[in-house]
Formats: sequence, structure tokens, C-alpha cells
Amino acid sequence: MRWSKRRKNFRAILNGERCIHPGSVADPMTARITQEVGFEVGIFAGSVASMAVLGAPDLILLTLSEFVDQARRISRATELPLLVDADHGYGNALNVRRTVEELEMAGVAALSIEDTELPMPHGSGGNARLISLQEGVGKMQAALNARTDPELVIAGRTSAAGIAGVDEAIKRIIAYENAGVDAVFLVGVKSREDLETIGAEASTPIILGSASREMMNREWLAKVGVRICLQGHKVHAAAINAFLAAQQALADGTHPDDLKNIATDDTMKQLMRVTAYDRWVADYV
Repeated sequence: MRWSKRRKNFRAILNGERCIHPGSVADPMTARITQEVGFEVGIFAGSVASMAVLGAPDLILLTLSEFVDQARRISRATELPLLVDADHGYGNALNVRRTVEELEMAGVAALSIEDTELPMPHGSGGNARLISLQEGVGKMQAALNARTDPELVIAGRTSAAGIAGVDEAIKRIIAYENAGVDAVFLVGVKSREDLETIGAEASTPIILGSASREMMNREWLAKVGVRICLQGHKVHAAAINAFLAAQQALADGTHPDDLKNIATDDTMKQLMRVTAYDRWVADYV
């Protein structure tokens, strides 16, 4: 199966001693760019998916099928191991099973299932809340039971550190590890001290979903057990701003030949694999 190599590569990173940053991707082209510039892993986040597919904020408006379809397009276009944020599994533990089945077939290398109460219930006031520990464990067990490729990484994700404190985060991490998750995905850790405390209790590799500037030191992160540390997704805001500026220039009368900071023809051909397609046209058409 073509996905096995990238899943093994992802596990090698988790089982190694380094901490790496994944590159945030939104579609096949951004995934190819991410691979070309040297990232070892791609991250396809729920917020990015909602932006790319719906042009909407991250409010769990995207459906499982829409998310899976985009993940499949990304996986097909590159050899980059893809870590995806599968949110809450799009429902209860039975929906988590379906989520894992679909994403495994889409070729992802790893996925996270979180224990946040989603979508936001009426009366929450926009404040994130955690599901019960028992429901969280059930979701992790369902995810693990659903996979057919043992190389697929299942990460238990929790925002407990930011919502309920370090002690609750540790309790949930230990419970999810006992359920058998391959890694824990932490969101909302506020300080180096908190991360050190959590890292001392975790027995599986850590994926850090958010980190302050003071924590963004890969050597130190590696020492406390972090193997993957996200850098956020501002690269897409940069890309949107560039597109906005170019479109505005055209709308204002700039000639296309006078646009600034455009990719060269050679770059576009490389990213679109024109040489390979020319070869296939010669061979088959």
C-alpha cells in the first residue's frame, strides 16, 4: 500500500529524539510547496480546512466527507506524511470509528481526536468545554479499534491544560495512553513549567498544538518529550494577502505582466509536475 512508507516515516519521527515543525497545508499545491521547501510532515488543520473548502471560520461547519475529500487530494499529490486534525471525530464514538476508517483510506499518516465538546452547545458563551473523561476514553478506544493499518498513528488530543488546568490534563493524558493512543496532542499549555510538568508524566510522544515564543525552542522541546510542534497557520494568511494584493492590482488597471512577486514559469511547471505529464502524453496519447 502506497501509504505505508509515509506512515512509517511519521512513526520514526515520533520515536526519534528530535522535535520538528510540520508545514501547514490546505490543498495539493500548498502540500507540494511544503514538500519542496523541505518540511518532513504536513499538517492539515480543521481551521484551515474550513477556510479552504468553505471560506468559513472554524465552527465545525465542515462535514466529514468534505474534510476527507480534501485530505485525499492532498495525500494523492505528495509523498509528505500528513497529520490531520480530525476534531472531535464528527460526533460520538461511533462517528469516530467512521472518521478513522475514512481518513485511513484517504492516505493520512496520523490523525488526532480531541476531547472538546463540539460543536459549541447552546449556552456555552463561546467558551470551550471538555467532554467527560469516560467519553474521551471511549472515543480513543473507538479510534484505535477502527484502524486496519497498525502504522496509522492515532493521537489523543486534549485542551484540558488551558481549560481545566495541568492536573486535569495529566489525568486525561494518562487515561488516553492507557487506552493505547500512539501520541498525545496538547493544546493550551501556557508555560515551560506546565509543559515540563506534563512531559514528566506522559509516556508517549507529545505533539504540541500551540506554543508561545518562549517555548519555541526545538532542542528544549525535544528534551521534554515533544516530537512535533506546530507553528500555527499564518502562512495561509500570508498567501491570501498576496492574492488579494495581486487581484486588487489587476482590478486597479495593472497589466498582468507588471504584477510583482509572481512565481516563475519554471516554478509553476515544477510544482504542477509538467515534465511528468509531458512524458505521459508522449507515452500514452
